[in-house]
Amino acid sequence: MKIRLSTAILWCVLSMLFFGASAVQAEDKPFAEKRVVLQISDPNPFKQTLVLNVASNLVKHYGPDRVDVEIVAFGPGLRLLFADNDNKGRIQGLAASGVRFSACNNTMKNMTKQLGEAPKLNSNAKVVKAGVVQIVDLVGQGYILVKP
Repeated sequence: MKIRLSTAILWCVLSMLFFGASAVQAEDKPFAEKRVVLQISDPNPFKQTLVLNVASNLVKHYGPDRVDVEIVAFGPGLRLLFADNDNKGRIQGLAASGVRFSACNNTMKNMTKQLGEAPKLNSNAKVVKAGVVQIVDLVGQGYILVKP
């Protein structure tokens, strides 16, 4: 009985730590009126530019302190976050305005197999375990999902 109680307490503590770490992200901008996650899973350069335009428009409209934006790239859309992508200057500018960029680790692994080496990512990209999981977690924290 004592072991079960200890195990239950351990699971509760670990769950609080795990979910508490996820919630921290939503608190990065405490004055944000809107929280938006933008999905990019398309290899089309037009769509990649579009997702950056949407992020830029959100920041311009609400102001960098009043909107919390994260762009999550997975599947073929991960190419947006490659270090040599033509949009690297725009990504740098958006990152300076507080926009976050998440790269799917599952996609990274698959692309590494296809390319024979790990793709080099933009320095503003943060690798997350799975892009779709990142989106689901952010939506669960109250973010609005937009897929331009």
